[in-house]
Amino acid sequence: MSVKARLVLPEETPAGPVSVVGDFNHWNLHAHPLAARGDGTRAATVALPANSTHAFRYLAAGDYWFNDEMAGHHDGTSSHLHT
Repeated sequence: MSVKARLVLPEETPAGPVSVVGDFNHWNLHAHPLAARGDGTRAATVALPANSTHAFRYLAAGDYWFNDEMAGHHDGTSSHLHT
């Protein structure tokens, strides 16, 4: 069984294109770009196995990597999402 996780950021924070990369997409920089939504945010949806934990980060323009402050757990390197 899988669940869909939606990862959301404000539209311009940070400016420019942003992708979510993680163990669920083999850290592929192009697999899950965030798309603008009508409410002023941008998001990507990923399908993940139920009852599992996944490491991820965001990659913005200029090779700027950052974590998700709203994630349930951080290990000092990555954000973690539990389904």
